[in-house]
Amino acid sequence: MDIVNRTENKLLNRVEIDFKWNHKGAKTPSKKDIMDLVKTLEPGSNPDLIVVKNCKTRYGQALTTGQALIYESAEAMKVEPEYIHERHKGFRSGNATEEVAEEVAEETEDGGE
Repeated sequence: MDIVNRTENKLLNRVEIDFKWNHKGAKTPSKKDIMDLVKTLEPGSNPDLIVVKNCKTRYGQALTTGQALIYESAEAMKVEPEYIHERHKGFRSGNATEEVAEEVAEETEDGGE
């Protein structure tokens, strides 16, 4: 995996990594594979606070590009829409992110108040 761009977004309390992964001779990496590799690239990051977005694999090429967001806290992850929390639910240990997902769901039901 090559990091194309790494940005520290202080406003949203996260690190944003744009990556490209040349996986010639191997299968297309899953989100779990990407999350595991991002965890090793950012020492001290919590795997429950990593979000992988915009993954695209080029037809006929062994190249996948995308973006990984590494949040500092579960509180900071509240900016992500509920469907993103749902997509990543299977990759989480279940502690911090379940609370955030429940709070986001409650806010959505209450009309964002």
